[in-house]
Amino acid sequence: MAEHQESYELSAVETKDILAERERGWEGFTQFLTWSLLVTALVLIALLVFVA
Repeated sequence: MAEHQESYELSAVETKDILAERERGWEGFTQFLTWSLLVTALVLIALLVFVA
C-alpha cells in the first residue's frame, strides 16, 4: 500500500491583516445589530398602533 503524504505551504500572516479582517467582521456585526434593532422597534410600534 502506497503511503499518501500531503504537504502544506504555510504563508506568513501579518498582524494588520488579522486585525483588518476582525474589524470588518465587527463592523458587519454592529451594522446587522443596528438594523435588526431598528426593524424590531418598527414592528413593535406598528403593533402598538394597529393592534392596540
